[in-house]
Parts: sequence; structure tokens; C-alpha cells
Amino acid sequence: MSEETTTASARKIELLEAAYRYSLAHGLADLSLRPLAAAIGSSPRVLMFLFGNKDGLLRELLARARMDELAALDHIRQASSTTAIGLTAAVERVWAWLAVDEHRQLLKLWAEAYARSLTEPDGVWGGFAATTVSDWLAVLAACQPPHERDSEEGAARRTLALAVLRGALLDLLATADHDRVTAAVHHQLTLFQTRHAAVRRP
Repeated sequence: MSEETTTASARKIELLEAAYRYSLAHGLADLSLRPLAAAIGSSPRVLMFLFGNKDGLLRELLARARMDELAALDHIRQASSTTAIGLTAAVERVWAWLAVDEHRQLLKLWAEAYARSLTEPDGVWGGFAATTVSDWLAVLAACQPPHERDSEEGAARRTLALAVLRGALLDLLATADHDRVTAAVHHQLTLFQTRHAAVRRP
């Protein structure tokens, strides 16, 4: 790799991180290269050179957001690396991460990209929502005991758990009512446990 290529790669990484921080504060839907470039100390020409075009930059920003999402998921997955912690404990840990104020910007960006991928499935946003669902279901599955993980009931339970988490997250992002939404999540977990125990009872 030439020195010029190495320098360009380092500059690309630096600008991508700066653009990511900018997108966390301003969103991605109405991203414009000129104000972005001015805010991060670059120029539209440099951004076009490094990322190809605006869509290329958006793809890399979405991938960068997914890296942060996967880092959070890895934290939950590692908790079940030796012994499955169970779906209830997994949901509790996931929600504890989602509900932290410092993650709010990332989660707003996630919600924006999720919605855009549904309305523009063939564009740069395409596949983001489906990939996110797969990522989260895989983590929840890893937290289930093997006999539950591989059953239809187990698949239904983790799908419902994900639906509760996603709905609660959207509520939290819209209202910032942490106590009410968290209480609802915990109430639903109690129902999960009660129903699961009833199904397993001989």
C-alpha cells in the first residue's frame, strides 16, 4: 500500500468518524454534503473523492451505526457465552442499555434508518430494518436454553420479546417517559414468565 493510499485511508476514517458524530446530532434523512463538510473541516469535493458520492457516504454511516449497535449486542451475547441467561434476563439487559440517556442519539438514528428502509427498500437504506431484526433475534436466541431456542414456541417468544423492546423504544424516543415505559417492559416480562411457566406445567 502506497503512502498516498495510506494517507487517504486514514483521512477517510477520520472524516467518517466526524461525519458519524455529526449525523448523530443532525440525523441522516436530510444530510447535505456542503453543511456536513463545513462542520467537519472538509469539503464536498474531498467527501466525494473519498466516498464516491452521497449514497456511498450514507452507506458507510449506516454501517458505522450498525457497528455501535452490534457492540451493544455483543455485550448481551457475552453474558450467555457459557450459560444461557434466559430470555427474561436478556430483555432486561437489552432494555437497560436502550433506556440510558447517552444512547438516545444513536437510537434516534437507528429509528430513522429503520423507517427509511421500509419506505425506500431499493435505495441506500434498503435492508437496514431486516438486518437489524436478524441481529437482535440472533442475540435473543443465543440467550435462550437450547431446548427452547430450537422450538417454534421459542422462536415466537423471542419475536414477541423483540416486538416489546422495539415498541417500548419508540415510545421512549417519542415521550422520554422513562419510568412509565420501563414499568411497562417489566410488566410484560412478568407476563412472559407466567405464561411460559403455564405452558411448561404438566
